[in-house]
Amino acid sequence: MPPSRWLRYVGAFLLPAPCWAPRVRWLGLLRQPSLVHGCPVLGAWHSARRWCQAWTEEPRALCSSLRMNGDQKSDAYAREKRDFIQHFSQILNVLTEETGQPETGDAIARLKEVLEYNAIGGKYNRGLTVLAAFQELVEPKKQDADSLQRVLTVGWCVELLQAFFLVLDDIMDSSLTRRGQLCWYKKPGIGLDAINDALLMEACIYRLLKLYCREQPYYLNLIELFLQTTYQTETGQTLDLITAPQGDVDLDRFTEKRYKSIVKYKTAFYSFYLPVAAAMYMAGIDGEEEHANAKKILLEMGEFFQIQDDYLDLFGDPSVTGKVGTDIQDNKCSWLVVQCLQRASPEQRQILQENYGQKEAEKVARVKALYEELELPAVFRQYEEDSYSCLMGLIEQYAAPLPPAIFLGLACKIYKRKK
Repeated sequence: MPPSRWLRYVGAFLLPAPCWAPRVRWLGLLRQPSLVHGCPVLGAWHSARRWCQAWTEEPRALCSSLRMNGDQKSDAYAREKRDFIQHFSQILNVLTEETGQPETGDAIARLKEVLEYNAIGGKYNRGLTVLAAFQELVEPKKQDADSLQRVLTVGWCVELLQAFFLVLDDIMDSSLTRRGQLCWYKKPGIGLDAINDALLMEACIYRLLKLYCREQPYYLNLIELFLQTTYQTETGQTLDLITAPQGDVDLDRFTEKRYKSIVKYKTAFYSFYLPVAAAMYMAGIDGEEEHANAKKILLEMGEFFQIQDDYLDLFGDPSVTGKVGTDIQDNKCSWLVVQCLQRASPEQRQILQENYGQKEAEKVARVKALYEELELPAVFRQYEEDSYSCLMGLIEQYAAPLPPAIFLGLACKIYKRKK
């Protein structure tokens, strides 16, 4: 039987796939061992099921099918997101319950206000990724109520780390809005007290890990993962700040090499590697090779994500993104300014020099007009296509023995996103 027909038959039994466009070169991957569920038979079925879907459809058709393949997937995702959000009330109760120390009552009340304002209201993609990856890696019958409670909690730890970073980042960038509301430090009566509020949220991560995971064999791995990721992200923020100090515009600093370093450390580690690595540790996967291979894919995905963010900062719709972009005003080493410098004539570079890093609306508009003259929106659209194809290649090369669905799901969530 020809391989293409075999794939169709296997796909018919394993998947309700809408279309099949065979790619024979992927067949060798079906014979690779799988770590999934720790069971050779079930793992092989699981891998075959996903490889047949993933690699017999065109990548963009795959994304469309992942987004549109019936109500079941939408309902399942909506249910998981609802469960994740509902778990926040348990997290909040645990973190703000009576400590037996009445003198800290006012501080606990402040913590509750901080968490309710800053931890919720986002897309929850990072936290939900922990849950989704864990469910791909662990046999369903081993996903008992207790383990799922721990996974949801670790997902919220990732969200708290995100909130901690964002509160401080908004102060440093003088941002105005976040998630469709005033930045926390901009609220009346808050100001720079928000720095301490952010530190409180960071401390909550380790309280939760201790309360929920201390007896688990992966506890130390999770502690080290969160600590290392925090250090990496703060290193990236340092690179960002020293590359683009406010009031000191030096276009020579805005190189592609420096930009990639900032993105890798400031965004990619915590947004993509952290949630998947946490799920891997919780599933008992702690091998260096498996983590290194996952990191290769996820750091590239993080760069893709940040470049999208830089583009949306200027060309996105604030009513959709939930924030007003300030990268030009803040003298940021963004993807757009790096691309502009690579294409600008001496006259255009002078225009950039005179207007970049300035607060005046007309100067911001002049920089945006320059980007449009250089057709950077079209450059971005081409980059998005090329980067997506690169990601598919990395998933082909490095995903096994992990389920490729983990990485494909993330790629499809961010491909052509608007916020």
